Amino acid sequence: MDLFSRSWTALRAAVDDLSDEDMERPSGCTGWLVRDLVCHLIIDAQDVLITLVTPADAEPTADSVTYWDLVEPPTGDDPLDALIPRLAAAYGEPRLLKFHFDDVGSAAGRAAGLADPSACVSTQDKVLTAGDYLSAYNMEWTLHHLDLIAHLPSAAGPPAETLAAARASLEEIAGAPFPASFSDTDALLVGTGRRAPADAEKTALDGELAARLPLVLG
Repeated sequence: MDLFSRSWTALRAAVDDLSDEDMERPSGCTGWLVRDLVCHLIIDAQDVLITLVTPADAEPTADSVTYWDLVEPPTGDDPLDALIPRLAAAYGEPRLLKFHFDDVGSAAGRAAGLADPSACVSTQDKVLTAGDYLSAYNMEWTLHHLDLIAHLPSAAGPPAETLAAARASLEEIAGAPFPASFSDTDALLVGTGRRAPADAEKTALDGELAARLPLVLG
């Protein structure tokens, strides 16, 4: 839960620092501008609020790692993916989008802080403890923080500890560690297909791990 707070606080600060011009730049999510990604983060924050008030009277069926499913890479044909840019554009002014994000985002942060980590919650046909659910979101916030700043070289990145934790989770999902020569950021970007590995990285990657990449999380 501490990782949730650190990664979410850093991501919210990064959004707050965006200029109007930044909002029109491409993000690290294929086909989405930065403003589209911010709109997606509003929906993410709403999901957190919904899940934390959806108790489950059952034993956990997933944890912070098995919460994630491996899915096919996005094609742009998914109706929700196509809806996001239209929703973002409907705000008109970037300040309105940022205001809504801050409003819902701060509420999600408060709800996470008040949650009982041992209580079970339900989402996407899975049951997790609230602590595991919030820990899983460190991956979401960290990856999307990297997406947010993909074309903003002067912007602050995710905290080191949240990058390291996200890498450790991705390695559990992969069933193998990334080479020590990979920084945490590079492991996450290459591992999830956000960029192709450079020649030296291809050489360093274990053959079995390389064959499993990219790991597209959903």
